[in-house]
Amino acid sequence: MVWIAVLFRKFKSARSKSTDMESFRKEFTVGALAFLSLFWLSAAGQQGQAPVVADVNVSADDLQTQPSGANWTSYNGDYTGRRYSALHEITAANVKGLRTSWIFHSSNSERLEVTPVVVRGVMYVTSANDVFALDARTGRVIWHHERPVSAGLLDDAAAHHNRGVGVWRNFVYMETDDAHLLCLDARSGRPLWDVTYADKAKHYGATSAPLIVKDEVIVGTSGGDSGVRGFLSAYDTVTGKLKWRFWTIPGPGEFGSSSWPGDSYLHGGGTTWMPGTYDPKLNTLYWTTSNPAPDFVGESRPGDDLYTACVLALNPDTGTLKWYFQFTPHDLYDYDANEAPVLMSAKVNGRTRDLLVQANRNGFLYVLDRTDGKFLKATAFVEKLNWAKAVDASGRPILSGRIPSAEGTQICPSIDGATNWFSPSYNPDTGFFYVMALESCSVFFAHPQPFARGETYYGTGTKLAADDHAQKILLAYSVAEGKIIWRYPQVGRGNSWGGTLTTAGELVFFGNDAGALEAVEARTGRALWQFNTGQTMHASPMSYAVDGAQYVAVAAGSDVISFSLPH
Repeated sequence: MVWIAVLFRKFKSARSKSTDMESFRKEFTVGALAFLSLFWLSAAGQQGQAPVVADVNVSADDLQTQPSGANWTSYNGDYTGRRYSALHEITAANVKGLRTSWIFHSSNSERLEVTPVVVRGVMYVTSANDVFALDARTGRVIWHHERPVSAGLLDDAAAHHNRGVGVWRNFVYMETDDAHLLCLDARSGRPLWDVTYADKAKHYGATSAPLIVKDEVIVGTSGGDSGVRGFLSAYDTVTGKLKWRFWTIPGPGEFGSSSWPGDSYLHGGGTTWMPGTYDPKLNTLYWTTSNPAPDFVGESRPGDDLYTACVLALNPDTGTLKWYFQFTPHDLYDYDANEAPVLMSAKVNGRTRDLLVQANRNGFLYVLDRTDGKFLKATAFVEKLNWAKAVDASGRPILSGRIPSAEGTQICPSIDGATNWFSPSYNPDTGFFYVMALESCSVFFAHPQPFARGETYYGTGTKLAADDHAQKILLAYSVAEGKIIWRYPQVGRGNSWGGTLTTAGELVFFGNDAGALEAVEARTGRALWQFNTGQTMHASPMSYAVDGAQYVAVAAGSDVISFSLPH
């Protein structure tokens, strides 16, 4: 009754102040919204849940915490890229009790690729060029920053993919589809600055989430298949001033430039469209690069085509190169290396080493010493692999001679790769690396074409092999033993793009090939639980905690769905 009286007084006040019906409606609407806000605050208080305020104030300690726990502070959870959560409330014994806590629907994207970031009960998600701050307990919107999608883009940028934000102090950073870096106030969504870091007129774009290292926000670009020159840039987190830029395609006279005669270096690809990882102890940033351009024809780019299909080890203070490793020299198959470079320490050949592990799109899983880039091991993780016979002792592929041709050549893995950008994970308790693999082949065609601005720069294309049955398989690979421990074949057509998460509850969560979020036992792959989202998944799950309760969240279609045990 008190609330009805309040609303009646606001109604009378609005009517007495208004000189016409339109003004009255505006005044009354404001009053009604204020009333509803007060009502919600009261209701939340009566339920013992004060409304969340987005005052996250992310510190260096927050970003360096390993493994992630209550907070999930970056795209991969922490700097290692392991997507391992120390939370253990949800276990194999109780995961069957997991229930939907809330669903947030975004109206401006049908295919979210975001991994949410959560700090102190506030979740940040992106959809195209929009950012939302949500109450991580309820999914309630705290604020929403809107920005129109851009016109005149090519390829991935034209699809307006966005994979998330970076956070630091009370700032939120986002890359837009047309390669702007935005800094927003984390408490209100208010824009603070906007930097154009690549020229969309040259068909640069952006699809990644920024990575915050020290006082820098580090960003990359998409557009390699549109004939751009890839780079990685670092900007001051407070001022937005450029601190350094590393070009992934060497210019004339630089080391590696022999692959890029004439002005071909300006269109060589090598873009940096997924987040990197970082080792604070070694003060080394690890970032991966895409395929060279044109994709399927190599005459215009003789040699190894540095630094495409590589992992780069950089000094984050200066952007200088420490070392590099190239997975697919002179790539003719679109086997970019943008899959996560995962950092861990494990025993290999009887010695504990600081490692970088990557399941590459080319079908081999690589183990490197991350202190110096030394190649240690490569293991084929798919059966359909014919572009190379093996990897030699130096880490170079031993080629089979199969290359794209005018009449078409069947090559495995397919154009989608043995895996792709969707996230792997690593559990230090089991010692297993988990990755969603794809068994598939494509017919690759080659037809030389000159670079033309405004057009994609592939050198023709691919089609699925007529007799090929594509299948997704979740794999567990023992880093110490160098072999696959278990396989969990998927039911579907091989067209899912969901990644993995592993937890201290000895579970692996992943988006399966039937449109469900699923949980399996981390040591055995035994199926335990699933929730059918009814949508093809193009994102990887994450975990966080609020008030001691563990949640698992994932984007599916145009929704973000959060799950928890009853509490």
